[in-house]
Amino acid sequence: MSAAAAPLCVLNRLSKRFGGLQALSDVSLEIRAGSVVGMIGPNGAGKSTVFNLISGIAAPTSGAITFAGRPLSALRPDQIVARGIARTFQNIRLFAFSSALENVMTGQHVRMHATLLDSLVHTPVHRAEERRARERARELLHFVGLEGRAGTLARHLPYGHQRRLEIARALASQPRLLLLDEPAAGMNPREKDDLAALIERIRLDGITVLLIEHDMRLVMALSERIAVLDHGEKIAEGPPEAVRRDPRVIEAYLGAGPHTERQEP
Repeated sequence: MSAAAAPLCVLNRLSKRFGGLQALSDVSLEIRAGSVVGMIGPNGAGKSTVFNLISGIAAPTSGAITFAGRPLSALRPDQIVARGIARTFQNIRLFAFSSALENVMTGQHVRMHATLLDSLVHTPVHRAEERRARERARELLHFVGLEGRAGTLARHLPYGHQRRLEIARALASQPRLLLLDEPAAGMNPREKDDLAALIERIRLDGITVLLIEHDMRLVMALSERIAVLDHGEKIAEGPPEAVRRDPRVIEAYLGAGPHTERQEP
């Protein structure tokens, strides 16, 4: 990636307060197109709050977010998806009683143009769009390594496969920026290696990735830059090796001084 690549997404002094809790304080970050950026920090650091603000689930108390040069303020989550931002969740959110193929097809909804009337009377427009959606869903299942599981109910898939299915559904919306919230949680070492290869393929496909992950080996191997949050503040940012050696990062993770016994809100 060129050092001169333009930032795709910019967080400018973001803060978020929930009642008396200051979840995020004055956090700024540039996410450059074509990169994988890691976001790490102890439990309760504010990482998922950042994802919720970018994806429109919550609104910042102050600060601004721009994407491809345009502000995201006041947009609904579905409008943000239409702009080109998709996400997965720390706790998997699939349609448990729908097939893998149907789950991925739902991710394409924001890109489909058939009207309700087209759907009700099965017009040629609706049939053609439905056929394209199925073909694209099968392509994405193949991309994430689930090509033989199209008809399997999501609830019957192994845990690691459910994680992959959620990524496939997010990719179905044709994002330019993909937010991955702890995608390796609960995976065994082999599944994590496969996930790392998948994230690299996603990047090579031209999709920018912002990654929250507690597996330090994974995040260090994948990320070009890493931002570190602690108690809602950004305490470090830089290349993986520089972040690994930063005394403030070591203190936050080892629990020196006041940084102890924290839990994710």
